[in-house]
Amino acid sequence: MEKLYWPDGKSFVFTVFDDTDLAVPGNFEKVYDCLRDYGLLTTKSVWPIRGSQNSKMGGATCEDPAYLAYIRELRRDGFEIGFHGATYHSSERTNIVHGLEYFRELFGGYPRTMANHANSAENIYWGDARLSGIRRQAYKLLLKRNRFYGHCEESPYFWGDLCRDRIDYVRNFITGDINTMKIYPRMPYYDPERPFVKHWFSSSEGPNVDSFIRTISEANQDRLEAEGGACIMYTHFAAGFQDTDGNLNWRFRQLIKRLASKNGWFVPVATFLDYVRQQRGENVINSRERARMERQWIKHKILTGGVS
Repeated sequence: MEKLYWPDGKSFVFTVFDDTDLAVPGNFEKVYDCLRDYGLLTTKSVWPIRGSQNSKMGGATCEDPAYLAYIRELRRDGFEIGFHGATYHSSERTNIVHGLEYFRELFGGYPRTMANHANSAENIYWGDARLSGIRRQAYKLLLKRNRFYGHCEESPYFWGDLCRDRIDYVRNFITGDINTMKIYPRMPYYDPERPFVKHWFSSSEGPNVDSFIRTISEANQDRLEAEGGACIMYTHFAAGFQDTDGNLNWRFRQLIKRLASKNGWFVPVATFLDYVRQQRGENVINSRERARMERQWIKHKILTGGVS
């Protein structure tokens, strides 16, 4: 792929897609206060509607007034609000429609970015459906994970047409490298074998505070800058970034302060991906490119034992 030059002479790109899991009023806001203080605009996902079942891992929805008030404050200040499913458990099509419409009512439009949530049955092209050919068969045999139906038109969990029509970017593969675009240079891309997603993007590993800090270490920051690269971090900002007394992890703050002092372009996920598409045009991957990305992701999973 041709080299991209970032706006206004910026040297690199850094952003975050924050899965909303675990987030409740009081356990994540200091993270965003820190990002805002240092001028880093990122993407915070939400669950729009309260579920009818108990949440296995916990987390607020936009039907919690205190949580919603803070999310609206973030949006007012330039953060992007993304989608992590209609709610914290599996949702059939009717509830997904309700969730998307409520999101639109709250924020003035449908979500532009999304990430599948854990083992929700409506996840789109998830589990073994992330892979093709022999890699898919091996995944099914070795892992035997849950099946997912968001792209299966005969299923009550189908919503592929809604995803295609209303959401621009969906997260897929993860890498341990801070330079997401170095490992997945085709993003954002369209995959003809998965037509219910307009554009896929990838992320760098950081689901909790320890892994996030490892990925954005000083050495990795310097390398991202030297390579003129672009990082989209995958994380859960409610997973240990602030302690039970509300204190923000000192190492996280230190690294964010250092990162912010560099000549980076710190914008939300959709803003960054829009720019790449404007510069390159639309990317449609072929079978060889798809196989390379799948092998990269499998290698990462083997090395880390991750589930992302």
